[in-house]
Amino acid sequence: MDIRQQLLAAFDVEHREHLDAIRAALAAEGGVDWHDVFRRAHSLKGAARAVDLPPVEAVAHQLEALFERISAGRHPLDRDARAATHLALDRIEAYVAAGGAASMPDDALAALAACLHPTASTPSGTGTSGAEAAAPPPPEAIPSAAKLPPSTAPEAAGEPSLAVLRVPAAAVEALTRASHGLGAALPTQLAAAERASRLAAHARSLRGRTEAVQRQSLAGGIDEVTALRRALAEIESGLGALAREASDLAQGQKAANLAVETAAARVREETERLALVPAETVFGGLARMVRDLARAEGRDVEVSARGLDLPVERAMLQSLKDPVLHALRNALSHGAEAPEARRRAGKPPTLSILLTIEAQGGRLVLGIHDDGRGPNLDAIAATARERGLIAPDEHPAPEALLAMPFEPGFSTAGAVDALSGRGMGLSVVAEVARALHGQARLAPRTPHGTSLILTLPLSAAQRPVVIVEAGGARYALPSGAVEALTRLDPDTLETVAGRPVVPVEGDGARAGATLPVASLAALLGVPETAAEAGTVPALRLRGSQGSGFVTVTQLHDVRRLLVLPAPPIGVDPALVTGTVLLGTDMPALVLDPDGLLARFGRTGPRPAQERMKGYGSADGTMAEKRRSTILVVDDSITTRTLEKSILEAAGYRVIVCVDGQEALDRLRARIEPVDLVLADVEMPRLDGFGLVEALRREDDFGRLPVVLMTSRGDEADVARGLELGADAYLTKQKFDQRALLDTIGQLL
Repeated sequence: MDIRQQLLAAFDVEHREHLDAIRAALAAEGGVDWHDVFRRAHSLKGAARAVDLPPVEAVAHQLEALFERISAGRHPLDRDARAATHLALDRIEAYVAAGGAASMPDDALAALAACLHPTASTPSGTGTSGAEAAAPPPPEAIPSAAKLPPSTAPEAAGEPSLAVLRVPAAAVEALTRASHGLGAALPTQLAAAERASRLAAHARSLRGRTEAVQRQSLAGGIDEVTALRRALAEIESGLGALAREASDLAQGQKAANLAVETAAARVREETERLALVPAETVFGGLARMVRDLARAEGRDVEVSARGLDLPVERAMLQSLKDPVLHALRNALSHGAEAPEARRRAGKPPTLSILLTIEAQGGRLVLGIHDDGRGPNLDAIAATARERGLIAPDEHPAPEALLAMPFEPGFSTAGAVDALSGRGMGLSVVAEVARALHGQARLAPRTPHGTSLILTLPLSAAQRPVVIVEAGGARYALPSGAVEALTRLDPDTLETVAGRPVVPVEGDGARAGATLPVASLAALLGVPETAAEAGTVPALRLRGSQGSGFVTVTQLHDVRRLLVLPAPPIGVDPALVTGTVLLGTDMPALVLDPDGLLARFGRTGPRPAQERMKGYGSADGTMAEKRRSTILVVDDSITTRTLEKSILEAAGYRVIVCVDGQEALDRLRARIEPVDLVLADVEMPRLDGFGLVEALRREDDFGRLPVVLMTSRGDEADVARGLELGADAYLTKQKFDQRALLDTIGQLL
């Protein structure tokens, strides 16, 4: 299936979602969420352009114009408007179902035009050509500013709607075959179990025979020696059979395990292939779409894309299709300049737009870059004042102004056309970015133009990572960011501006240059373990802003592991992008190379030679009382394990409990002396507040230091925890392990 067929197959499902959502909204009782209805029509128009269906694009364009007028109160949702809308939706559905082979009847456009321009004459004829259908209504017929009101729809009751994942049938069939293969391999485990049972029976028989010989030997008799010899021969024969059976069992079990592992690996690969697809499958037609739009507007544009071969979760790509489409249209509309103006600015005569897709650490970064006129801060400020977003005499910083175009209905365009003016493009971008727990930002581009950057966390997927050890804990780094593994001699490091550097060897472009060196423990702010004399292991990391060497205590191996989202412990999002499980219950943090490289200049003034030789943390977080015992109370196994790892690396002895009641019972049982309690708030049976209250009521624990660390950071919660008697209250959202260790050190 070529890329166009893939795009058409995706559009076949996508357009039905938009049509069904619009129909459901119009049929619902109560208010209509016009913001969502308008966005659906807007997205349908862009998607139709991406797959080269101009008739659908033209009808969708008229639909969004009608929805805009209704939402602004300039046209009633009367019988004619409803009839025209449903006719347009039916015509789009039939046209797409026919594969675009038949012409689109012009009655839908005529009905919509009659609603929009009651005094204008309606078109006639039996069909609409692609060029006619693509033509938008005249600018004077459309208002110059689109200001959609906030949603007036009542909150939906019941369960939220389920997301739809578009999956090719071939991928499902491949996964089914792999599952059958795994099912066929599993019965071999049953055969191994049966052989193990026979082996146990042989062993019991030999044991019984041995006991019989022992009894006969004790009884004595004339034929004692003969009987013993006969019995020993039987035992020897049985042992031989037992050894052969055990050997056969071991070989059979090895073959069975290999078969199961192979089948399981195939299931895993097919499952990952089901979720991960090249970005080209969704974004492949967007460059052509932008070029077609530019030609229709009489403009020249060069569109290129980088990173379309990057495998990304299918569901994430589907969610990002609309935002990227709107962003590209926005770049073409707002970045376009007259050729003469571009020449005066020293630019090539043709506007250039670049779409970039890359994975940085555990994040997906999409960029839409153009070399156009750049952000017009004065126009943004004027529109913001007109909409009441800022006071007339207020002058926000450029960063604040660049965030305003993401507001719904915000547009600096002077008129509405086929490209822009309704203020929905960047609003859709921001809305989807927030839904995916990411962010979107606008920035001026050097030397010319604008960049729109979307930064999103990658969903769970199997990814190769390098497992390293530092500060007594294990961490994972994306293998794609590791350029080389090496060993460094601290005594031979060079120094530049007071900081250690290493010359880059080889024949590459950077040969002869120097790269900075830092200890991973110092970058993370954890105590360093003593290193052996001689060279130390190091990794050469590459990030979006540069490269550098990171030394570690030990290099373990490279594995392909399931990268899960970062734990809810409040780790620094600039450093941690996910979690992997190294064993059944041993999590390790996945570190962001960019975040580590950004900290190279903030690891303290001591030279790297001292840091690498284990003189302690540059931030002074080494515990003074090396063997104080801390009771960690949290119902999350990931959080408990991570906190235990941090505290043990700092020299503390740690015991754990799963909730407040277990912690209270253990303290009352006096199993071991406890010097401090570190507890979550939200836990089953007895929460953190209840634990503090119970401890403060008992004389034996009235002075026991208690630190609450929780995601509940409201002022009322903090005040309540401290009033109940907690010695410190830390929030996971702003968690810093150095602050935790410093707090514990002060209390102990």
